[in-house]
Amino acid sequence: MDFSYPTEAERFRKELRSWLAANLTDDVIDAGRNPGADPAAFDTLRRWNATMADAGWAAVSWPAAYGGRGASVLEQLVYAEETTKCRVPNPLNIIGINNIAPAIMQYGTDQQKTDLLRRMLRADDIWCQGMSEPESGSDLASLRTRAVRDGDHFVVNGQKIWTSLGHRADWCQLYVRTDPDVRKHEGISCFIVDMSLPGIEARPLVTLNGDEDFAEVFFTDVRVPADALLGPLHGGWQVATTTLSHERAAAARLYSELQVRLADLVTDLQTARVGRRPALEDPVTLHRIGELAARVKFLEVLCQRSISAILHGGDAYSTAGLAKSIWGEIGQDLAALAFDVLGPRGSAKWADFRLTARALTIAGGTTQITKNITAQRVLGLPKPR
Repeated sequence: MDFSYPTEAERFRKELRSWLAANLTDDVIDAGRNPGADPAAFDTLRRWNATMADAGWAAVSWPAAYGGRGASVLEQLVYAEETTKCRVPNPLNIIGINNIAPAIMQYGTDQQKTDLLRRMLRADDIWCQGMSEPESGSDLASLRTRAVRDGDHFVVNGQKIWTSLGHRADWCQLYVRTDPDVRKHEGISCFIVDMSLPGIEARPLVTLNGDEDFAEVFFTDVRVPADALLGPLHGGWQVATTTLSHERAAAARLYSELQVRLADLVTDLQTARVGRRPALEDPVTLHRIGELAARVKFLEVLCQRSISAILHGGDAYSTAGLAKSIWGEIGQDLAALAFDVLGPRGSAKWADFRLTARALTIAGGTTQITKNITAQRVLGLPKPR
């Protein structure tokens, strides 16, 4: 691993710090803690997203032509570090900005790019991604939602689930099966779907902590214009696996976020007690804190190794996948420590994190899937027979 911050990156850091100091407010930070449970918080974040976009800070990795800054890998790393330390909320359209937008930039028509990208960046439009189905999660190629050509439209029928912001979304990047007679990876197409079309019903899903961040979405004879196709017909798998070339240092958020959470926990434990002694004098608690600190440091090194690979032409994919698994496991153990010491009524913040942390090893690729990828692509182990 070998990289350092050049003068340009440090200048970028100084400019970002200055802008955040002048514009980031406590109400924005508070809104970012639980937007799914509070419509007012959601509106606050929507205005904040527009403020960041108008200043060019909403997606620094995007090309300037679409509202970004064309930031280098190290500038992206600086951005991830500084925004996490300052507790800048994630964009409402984080899936859109990180996953959908790169596909539109690569496969979209000029009209799609003009009409959609800047509005996505400002959160003028809310986006969701229609991938998971009741019987198709990590294995996207097993999806069953169908689209059948009918003149200048495709008629869509099926169901998606665990669709982030599906009940709030204006647009959906929807993956459907358009050819059932070929190998499953080859018969998928991707569409950009207006969520106001007749036949679409989005029902919010209440998660374990009471939030409504997800929805199940039903499509019944929905007529989608043929020109809403993103990428080639039957080429949806290629669109789904598009290299996220505009977000190359996102791994930095993994360790930065956990560093902030661990520091917050240590602060909150200063007034807690384990039995008759202060929590921060309890040997077991101190051991667990120290172990977490060491694991977070390891994760930082692993993420920086991935970023270094990008800079020097190496393989960043394998370490990035492993880092995601480790991040999820550390997050769950950190949540367990907070709950064990502070108790269910000790802190609403930590009680909520105890519940939401259960999803860390599922969302974005289950730990089992990512470990299989590591075993096969890094260690060279054979696939199970």
